[in-house]
Amino acid sequence: MRNQSGKTALVVEGGAMRGIFAAGVLDSFMQKAFLPFDMLIGVSAGSINAAAYLANQKGRNYKVFTDYSLRPEYISWKKFLKGGHLMDLDWSWEITGRELPIDLDLLFSKNIDFEIGITLNKDGSSKFIKAIPGNLSDVMKASCSVPLFYRNFLKVDGETVADGGVSAPIPVDRAIKRGATKIMVIRSRKADFRMKNGGENMLSRFLFRKHPGLAKAIQMRPDIYNQSIELIKNPPKGVEIIDICPADSFATKRFTTNIDVLNKDYLLGKVQGLEAIKKW
Repeated sequence: MRNQSGKTALVVEGGAMRGIFAAGVLDSFMQKAFLPFDMLIGVSAGSINAAAYLANQKGRNYKVFTDYSLRPEYISWKKFLKGGHLMDLDWSWEITGRELPIDLDLLFSKNIDFEIGITLNKDGSSKFIKAIPGNLSDVMKASCSVPLFYRNFLKVDGETVADGGVSAPIPVDRAIKRGATKIMVIRSRKADFRMKNGGENMLSRFLFRKHPGLAKAIQMRPDIYNQSIELIKNPPKGVEIIDICPADSFATKRFTTNIDVLNKDYLLGKVQGLEAIKKW
């Protein structure tokens, strides 16, 4: 049932392999034909999960995370140490686009606004692109292009961009700005997680000196992330936010390739997806 007083929104966080949790949550939503949202906003791996959900392709992203993403062509520390990609998005996009294509007809047959977040390298700001059949694949790929671990920089609308999760890791504020008064957020970290500045953030100024805006966004990311959590916990008056986080047993990390861990956390997502429906 859609919210009569304002718009409803689903926000899906990224997190590379941690996206297995959202894949489980959304597979439960599809199983129960639960789609009460006026808008979806996804960043990074969250955009892929959101797209498969809108296209009603249950199990599609489970296969992406537990099959294609575990092949040596995708995550390879050996290649990375030799100057290649740690996460080869080019290979992944080509093979999954060919063998597991998103059903564009079904996705865009729904009257639901779908936005994907990207980061602009020039100034580090976030930009949200409305998904249409002609841009979906390219914008999702750009949103997933984790700086450093994917060595290329992609362009969207003529602008050099990077992973949407850098500048807007959990874009709840975007949903509020667009008029959503009832929002569900699917996160990829435990409820008590707060982001701290790590080595990646400290090195960014040197690593991305040709992209100072991106370097700035990476340095600001912990503050933006933690501010988003604060907003989720203390929403503005008239806004309800339902926060769906992995349980304490969740063990998947950004580059986890252990199939047993991924399967366990996918099932965790499925169980919490059923609970999320009840919370709504």
